[in-house]
Amino acid sequence: MSGWGETGTVLHPAVRWALHQEGDVLIDVGYGVAGSGALHLLAEPSAATSLQIVAVINTARPLTAKVEDIVNHVRSLGKVDGLLNNTHLGTETTPELIQAGARLVAAAARVLKLPLVATAVMAELAPLIGEVDSLGNPVRVIKRYMPRAFW
Repeated sequence: MSGWGETGTVLHPAVRWALHQEGDVLIDVGYGVAGSGALHLLAEPSAATSLQIVAVINTARPLTAKVEDIVNHVRSLGKVDGLLNNTHLGTETTPELIQAGARLVAAAARVLKLPLVATAVMAELAPLIGEVDSLGNPVRVIKRYMPRAFW
């Protein structure tokens, strides 16, 4: 348990263990500024400088649906090293939606002077997108483990 005042954040022991391993560690800290605040709990000050923070953007969400909104959201997070397009609508996701999201996230990345590191695509749609999105960014195939959690 680690926390801010009376309200604590429960950190699974595997999360702390993972941060002390070599290589890349990916941690989904949740949506918005509250989620990014968890990073301050996870890393000692000396390790914080080595963290690479990638903001995952879903342009199908109201708070990140426009370039200006994405820029404002990312600026509110503090240190961010790159953006990842994860535009989707669960089972209603189309290749066109993903590609439109890539264009919006790329435009925001240009404003922020950050790289768009990749586009995430559900495994079932990956063959329709290919190894790169329409802008030439690498595609990272993801598997949805909790498909009903979206609704």
